[in-house]
Amino acid sequence: MRTEQVDFGVLGTVTAERAGGPLALKGPRHRAVLARLIVARRRVVPVARLVADLWDEPPPTAVGSVRTFVNDLRRALEPDRPPRTPARLLVTDGPGYALRAEAEAVDAWRFETAVETAVQEEPAQAARRLREALELWRGPAYAEFADEEWCGGERARLAELRLRAVEQRAEALLAGGRAAEAVPDLDAHLTGHPWREEGWRLLALALYRTGRQGDALAVLRRARATLADQLGLDPGPALRRLEAGILAQDPALDEEREAAAARVWSRAAAAYDRTVAAGARARLESTVGLLRTLAVTGSGGLAAAREHRLAAITAAEESGDPELTARVIGAYDVPAIWTRSDDPADARRVVEAAERALARLPATPAQDTARCRLLATVALESRGTRSARAAEAAAGAERLARRLDDPALLAFALNGVFIQSCSRAGLAPRRDALGTELVALATRHGLVTYEVLGHLIRVQARAALADLTTADAHAEAADRLADRHELPLVGVFTDGYRALRLAATGHPERAEAAYREVDRLLDGPGMPGVRAGLLPLALLYLRLAGRPYGIRAALDPATDWGPYLPWIRPGIALAADDEKTAREALRALPEPPADLVQEALWCVVAAVALELGDRRALRRCQDRLRPAAGQLAGAGSGLLTAGPVDAWLTAIEEALR
Repeated sequence: MRTEQVDFGVLGTVTAERAGGPLALKGPRHRAVLARLIVARRRVVPVARLVADLWDEPPPTAVGSVRTFVNDLRRALEPDRPPRTPARLLVTDGPGYALRAEAEAVDAWRFETAVETAVQEEPAQAARRLREALELWRGPAYAEFADEEWCGGERARLAELRLRAVEQRAEALLAGGRAAEAVPDLDAHLTGHPWREEGWRLLALALYRTGRQGDALAVLRRARATLADQLGLDPGPALRRLEAGILAQDPALDEEREAAAARVWSRAAAAYDRTVAAGARARLESTVGLLRTLAVTGSGGLAAAREHRLAAITAAEESGDPELTARVIGAYDVPAIWTRSDDPADARRVVEAAERALARLPATPAQDTARCRLLATVALESRGTRSARAAEAAAGAERLARRLDDPALLAFALNGVFIQSCSRAGLAPRRDALGTELVALATRHGLVTYEVLGHLIRVQARAALADLTTADAHAEAADRLADRHELPLVGVFTDGYRALRLAATGHPERAEAAYREVDRLLDGPGMPGVRAGLLPLALLYLRLAGRPYGIRAALDPATDWGPYLPWIRPGIALAADDEKTAREALRALPEPPADLVQEALWCVVAAVALELGDRRALRRCQDRLRPAAGQLAGAGSGLLTAGPVDAWLTAIEEALR
């Protein structure tokens, strides 16, 4: 641990330490501010939200008090910071504050990472990691704030994760042949949480494997009685199967048996490690193949693949071989459906590496395939940037792929064309044609992930065109393929579309519940470009319900708007009755990113301009929205909608008369 790093503890009472020494956090409201910022996980918490969370009936001095608490915390967290220099840890950002703590600086975040990592490890290592993670707990999470609504959801989530970690560690011990070690912790676990069926199953199995068949059956009888008395339920299938297996002394219970696929993987990996030299360039290309698979597995695989991909590219560049570098960069042909980057800084580095490889690649026909893949990569990784170079790269990749007559290459190139198809509003018909070609191409040539991509593109495009029946059919087709080929991330987009559908067909309460479920699904799979700000934006449009007027009442200034904040800021000022600031913000507003949400953002801007009667801003909105006439604003995202574009255009035209 670096001595200058501040470590935060929330798995118990809220603490802050530097180099093992506690920091003085003053009073309970200072601790509450710190805890509330940790709950936000590096996101901005507006001052208004802090005031609402800290006081049931805020006093007139509440805002000033919050600023005092923040200043006191800053002095404790960064005592050596020179006067009048910006804080680096507890920062001011827009309408509020954020705690920019590193992932390893908060015990709860370290705990989550350990639990997620343990899933992919060998049993002995997983059991050790989980034991260390569970030792981080000093008591209930955010213990002194147990009655506060703002941390109730986080406390419940962490408590559930801890219970799962106890069971996960027991499972690792069983898989590692250490059943006896699992018994004491499981016994204690079930004393406090007797409704956990998985805990009962693991305890009975551990006892059976240690030669205590009678005790194992007694545990299962206790489980049956407990579930019946406390919940009025019979044991689930897993407990019933285990009881039958113990009574029959089923040999399969004696040890965990590796699936055939796991055995093949282990043996092949060992053979590869023995055969292919550690420094061989073939390892880099094999690594990219693994990363392609990892990226579509869910459970953080996409984020892990993104991280390791950059390392592979760097290693390839260090080899000094431009052809190897081109192959390593271009082999990562993971289909992209969302047009906002998950990590813009990493994306820029990939584009820069691709451009360097293009410049060094020999200008021969033999390198056309590599050149096509590099151009497609430039197009894909330049999401939402309005880059002329990216559009040119997409067109160049498509031309090369069609000339080379390579179906997989063409699918990759068309993905780049799709990502660059958001230069203006109203391009849903073009994307629909791309999706149609991708489905046909991928179906003919067995390109499953691109077949899924084509269906999802058509879901988005047909939703934008208000053809929900066709969009439904493509969502169902994508789900069928995802189930058959184990592509869990697809469900994020199909479930998101179904939330959009509820919103578009006048079911706001069901739509809100569906959106909150999608937000929960996005907690972990490594798609921050999709998740950041999505739920607040979707809920804002639900409150507006397609009405061009009413932004003041619909907009909650205390919300974390993520990357959409610049286009929401005029509305925040308007909601605060600061019309002067709202007009200034409208005049200074940049173009939205060239992505699938831009039409919806123009609708928010139009709503503010309508309330203010700002003719200049209204004409700008009219110009940007007119190409999408007849469509559902923002529905091209496949995730949210601001209602019919025509309703917004009519309101603007009436205001300009």
